[in-house]
Amino acid sequence: MIFTPYAALYTLTLMFPELFKIPFVDLTVKSYGLMMVIGFLSAVSLIRRLSRNITPDPQLITNAALYSLIAGVVGARLFYVVHYFSQFRGNLLSIFAIWHGGLELLGGVFLAIAVIAAYIRYHKLPMRQYLDILAVGLMLALVFGRVGCLLNGCCFGKPSSIPWTIRFPYGSLAYRSQVFPNLQRNRPLPQLMLPAEFFDYSDNAGIRYSDLKPFESLNIQQKEMVTNGHYRCLPVHPTQLYESAMAMLGCLILYLLWRSSQLRVNNPNTRFCKSGNTFGMMFIVYGTSRFFMEFLRDDNPLNKFDNLTISQHISLAMLVIGTVLIIVFRKMKPDRIVDKIRRNGSMD
Repeated sequence: MIFTPYAALYTLTLMFPELFKIPFVDLTVKSYGLMMVIGFLSAVSLIRRLSRNITPDPQLITNAALYSLIAGVVGARLFYVVHYFSQFRGNLLSIFAIWHGGLELLGGVFLAIAVIAAYIRYHKLPMRQYLDILAVGLMLALVFGRVGCLLNGCCFGKPSSIPWTIRFPYGSLAYRSQVFPNLQRNRPLPQLMLPAEFFDYSDNAGIRYSDLKPFESLNIQQKEMVTNGHYRCLPVHPTQLYESAMAMLGCLILYLLWRSSQLRVNNPNTRFCKSGNTFGMMFIVYGTSRFFMEFLRDDNPLNKFDNLTISQHISLAMLVIGTVLIIVFRKMKPDRIVDKIRRNGSMD
């Protein structure tokens, strides 16, 4: 981590996509994957705790979580492949090389929800009760997932001069975004003008590339200029940390709503406190925060018709889905298992 001055302020340079290499094998531990695992374990622990009064067997929760982890990785990879399919043209087998990176959290969340819903239905468990608890756990997992995005260098923000900006290193996704034009973001000119000497190089086989030179190919003076000098990455919004903080706030909101639903589920005059409404509110909370966060991010292409990103369109759809779910769940009778628990007085 290097602190470098910018406009009398201090900006953090931070990016660790690979934490360490596993001895004797050509594999590395990715920071994004590690944070996903930490988020998964944290979510499972929370879900098991919140569901201890509604499940006949805690192992069912663990099994559902394991299936959701697999589905989450598959969904995150599929979403990334669809989003950036041009990277895989000519080498479709690379779609399966997830150890090289390339996951999108939103796709993983969608497929994980679908798998868990199918699992709950198969075992005839109280669907809405479990989905409510799942919503709280998913928001907690997102807290750690976005920290993984920061360490990986993806989901980066727009250049800014606010006091808490961060910089990414030479060759990172954020840096490449700044030194190349990006018509998909309505930028015909680069944000950071690099001299021609930083482009075009040949590899050891003599193959020439009209691309940004690898850091190892730069001379000492050039390395200094892109690390601490005039051509270092422009400071950007730490959108990954913004989203992590919003996920923590969302987790708290959903937990309080879930808690209220457990204490007041049989009150016919209660709003937003019936089984399933916490799950519906998850779509609204996340969809709202993600929609506005996209205005600060600088990685996703803009739609040429409305200047919104794909994620913003998905966010709008999530707002509609969440609203519909809340309306539908408010008209449904409470899960029978909740009535049983309340009669027995076991809800704490």
